[in-house]
Parts: sequence; C-alpha cells; structure tokens
Amino acid sequence: MAQDTCVLPDREIEALVASGAIRTDTPLDEGQVQPASLDLRLAEDAYRLRASFLPGKDRTVAEMLQEPGIHLHRIDLTQEGAVLETGCVYLVPLQEHLRLPAGIAARANPKSSTGRIDVFTRLVTNRSRAFDEVPTGYSGPLYLEVSPRTFPIMVRPGDRLAQIRFKKKRPDALKEKVVSIDLEPPAGQPAGYRAKHHSGVVDLRGIGAHDAAQFWEPVYPRDGRIVLNPEEFYILVSRETVKVAPNEAAEMAPIAPELGEFRAHYAGFFDPGFGTNTGGSRAVLEVRSRDVPFILEHGQPVAKLIYEPMLAKPAALYGGKGSNYQGQGLKLSKHFRL
Repeated sequence: MAQDTCVLPDREIEALVASGAIRTDTPLDEGQVQPASLDLRLAEDAYRLRASFLPGKDRTVAEMLQEPGIHLHRIDLTQEGAVLETGCVYLVPLQEHLRLPAGIAARANPKSSTGRIDVFTRLVTNRSRAFDEVPTGYSGPLYLEVSPRTFPIMVRPGDRLAQIRFKKKRPDALKEKVVSIDLEPPAGQPAGYRAKHHSGVVDLRGIGAHDAAQFWEPVYPRDGRIVLNPEEFYILVSRETVKVAPNEAAEMAPIAPELGEFRAHYAGFFDPGFGTNTGGSRAVLEVRSRDVPFILEHGQPVAKLIYEPMLAKPAALYGGKGSNYQGQGLKLSKHFRL
C-alpha cells in the first residue's frame, strides 16, 4: 500500500520555530520538542462550552465564541489554576500559533498521560471542518477542546495535554501492525485497572502524587476473559511488544471501527525509538466501553499501529530524558503511584 507523507523530526520542528512557521506566546519549554512531535501548552484562560463545535469553512473560533449561547463562561487559569469538571466541554486557547508553509500539514493527538486519565482532547483551528487536522498552509491560532470523562483535572497555563505532528508529502511504503489484548497476566497480578468514580481531582503537575488505590481498582480476568461495563474506563495492555525504529513514526488506529462496542485508545502517537529498549515495550490501551456490556478475550485484536517514514532520523529518540513509558508493561499514567 502506498502513502504520501513523511513525518518531520525534532530538528525540522525546531527549524519551523526559527522560521516563524511555529510561533509561541512564551519561549519553548525544555523537552517540549519531542522526537517526532511538539507538545502544545495551555494559555491563560478556558471557555466552558454549551456544546462542542467546529467553526466550519467560513468562521474563526473567536467569531464562534462571540455568538450568543456558544459558551457559558470564561475561566481564568492564571492564579492557582482551575478545575475542569467531568461531563463538561471546555475550549482552551493554546500558546502555540501556526503559519505553515505550503506542503506542510499537521495532525494532533492527546499525550499518553492525558489518555491514561480518560481526558478527551481535540485540536480546533479556524475555519476547520474536522478535529485534529491542520491543513497545509494554515495560518492562525490553535485551540484545544478538553473533556474530562472520569476524573476532574487541575490545569494551569503551560500544561501539556496534547501534541502535534508535522508532515511533508513524499511517496513511500506504509506498514501496519495489529495489536491485541493481554488477559493472561502472571499469577496474582491484575490484567488491567478500572477507574473508580467520584475519586477526586487529578493535578496534572502532581507527578507520582496520587495514590492509585483511590482512583483505580484492579481487574482480574476469568479464563482469559473480562466483561467491559458500559461507560466504564479501563487501562489494559497489549499482548505484543511494540517497536518503532529510529526512521519511523507510528500512530494507533482502531482495527474495526464498525464494531462500535468500545474505544481502544485515546492517545495514538508513538515516537521513533519507542520499544527499542532491551526487553521491548508494550502498548498501553485506554479502553472505554460503549452502550452495552462487551466481552474481551485474551489475544483479541483491538487496534493497529500505522507506521510512517520520518523525513530524517531525530536528533533525540524516545527513551531518553523525560520518556516516562519506555520499557513499560501494564502501567498507569505518571500521576499515580502504586
């Protein structure tokens, strides 16, 4: 199968910053440029929306926010931060702005730690008719739609919930890898975790500061099988190890979206170098069941990794300083301690 894009590495992203194609309200933070993506930072306010929206081809996001009934109120994030509540939809301006040259497009995704706490994010741009997609030549601000599903979250300016990957057209080959569920853990060990309801606030800057037992309960399979409860959130792990070579980037996608019974992931980007450690790394899956109970069995395929070529090998690969999930098996987000 052929495809027509390659992913820009860290050095090319830094060049976009230097040229003004990526503009920021404040200088980039250390570690903000990843091997194949750029972390996006929240700005100083948020808008509680009445409902999610896309502006469409003729309107900007700012114009939409001025229309009566689109947002309920503005929230200041600059003092001690603010709590974004579950079941609500927020729109947050980002500190990064784009002025992309012709031939460069972009796509956004939640960060791994965002997906593992069941926070749903989507990038919104001016005159957009699709979430998370930034067309070639786009010039304007970026906004992030944020919807906590299980835990309310404490956010502040500069927090990073999403990341953006830049792509350039070039013919090359595409490959895929199917990912299945591991429901045969070692004796006495859980196969996953199910989120508890009404557990308190997750502070996004509280790394290792939250007692996992207050937020999660272990899931133990019976005969290699579990039942997903409707509208419950689970952290599970792939049976296979996942490896992304230095000259590749990968994104996780549903293997059979027509099933509809569950969603297998939120955060889909895998950077070059992921899983190249001794012993390998597995993919952690953020699973949310839909309207009916659904049986998952050991080895059942649930997602696939789509690999894309890099324009060049990144200067820094995943697994270096600041890489929280290299060598992982079943693992909660970095906010929790077991």
